[in-house]
Parts: sequence; C-alpha cells; structure tokens
Amino acid sequence: MRTLVRLAALLRHFTVAFFRSHREQAIVNMALQQQLAVYTQKRPRPKLSPFDRAFWVALSRLWPRWRHHLVVVRPETVVRWHREGFRRYWRSISTPGPGRPPISEETKSLIIRMATENCWRARKIQAELMKLGIRVSLATISRYLPKKERDPTQQQRWMTFLRNHT
Repeated sequence: MRTLVRLAALLRHFTVAFFRSHREQAIVNMALQQQLAVYTQKRPRPKLSPFDRAFWVALSRLWPRWRHHLVVVRPETVVRWHREGFRRYWRSISTPGPGRPPISEETKSLIIRMATENCWRARKIQAELMKLGIRVSLATISRYLPKKERDPTQQQRWMTFLRNHT
C-alpha cells in the first residue's frame, strides 16, 4: 500500500513537471541546485551563507510556488530573513546624516544663564559667545532660550487690536 501511494505521488510530480513552462522549470532547477550545493558541505547540519539567504529571499519574491520546493530551511525562516533584510535596509537609510555637531552641556547652561540673568535675546548672546570664542548659530541659541511667560495685563485684547488697526 505504501509503495502504491509513493508511486502515485511520483506520477503526480512527473505530470506536473511535464506541464511546467521552460521558465518555471529553470527556476525549479536553480532552486534544487542551490539546495544541493548547501547539502554538499561536510557538516552534519548545513550552514547557510549570506548569499544562500539572499538567494532564497530573492526567489521568494520572484516565484510564487517557492515554498513547495524548499527543503533546506522552513519557509517561515525565509520570510523572517526577508523581514530582517527589509528592517536593516530602512535602518541604514534612516540614520541621521551629517549636520551641526551638538553643543556641550556647558554651553547650553551658559546660554540659559546669560538669558535669565541679563534678559538678553539670541543676537546679544551670540555676540557675547563669539567674544569667548564659542561659535553657535542663532537658531541653536534660540532653541535653548528659556520661554518667557506673557503677562496677562500687558496682553492686547482682540477688540483693542481691531480698534487700533481700523
């Protein structure tokens, strides 16, 4: 009975292989040859190289029935490799590029101290820092200035604004 089932399965595989297109048969052969190359290694458990992984990831993207012919690793492993590669790619292009170097904590505290003790704004602080030999842009200084809270008594009301601008 067991041999009959094997024979039927083998006959089915031959029939399917007979009706494959040349392109698909070439892809199947390439996949099988790659698996044989992995199995020829002299280890009890084949070790896959980054090239082997890239091969199966690329094949999984190009060939819809790749799962049926994969023997070396589980299909979930190939999907995991693809996701890891995708994450690595986006992480590599998302790294911050060149820009202004960060200023030291000492300079930050000096900016805050100059602004609070003298009521200076960014231009005056920049000029004083230049005298000390510290080159910092206005935008950087403005980023570290303490925010002033507005006095509600000095705030102009909407009706006053409209009356003044008619």
